[in-house]
Amino acid sequence: MPRGATLLVVDQPVEPTLRKGGELLRPAAPHEFGRPNVTEHEFANRTFLVAQVEPLDVSGVRTIGTGGVLWLVAFVALLPFADWLQDSGRLWWLWTCLAGSTLGLIGWLYTRRRRKHVRDG
Repeated sequence: MPRGATLLVVDQPVEPTLRKGGELLRPAAPHEFGRPNVTEHEFANRTFLVAQVEPLDVSGVRTIGTGGVLWLVAFVALLPFADWLQDSGRLWWLWTCLAGSTLGLIGWLYTRRRRKHVRDG
């Protein structure tokens, strides 16, 4: 399957018109509303609709930053309960949150640097 393809399973009979590499192929009817072209693949009595779409260009900066901030929020939220966490043997929860936010900061700086290098060529 090509990179960036979307797979949708449809349980309906298909009249194949072309055989390629063991797969039966036929182009589907064109979509309206600017949707991507779709090709139907029949394999093992099932029909698969494969849309040819471009992969998203995601740098990961927003995802890593959000994760780091959430770890930091969890750390701050657990601070008032530090004594209870220590008494119950769960103080590691606090340090896990601190480690997560620290690694999130490192990852955020790394992904920003990588995005900059990709943009500059």
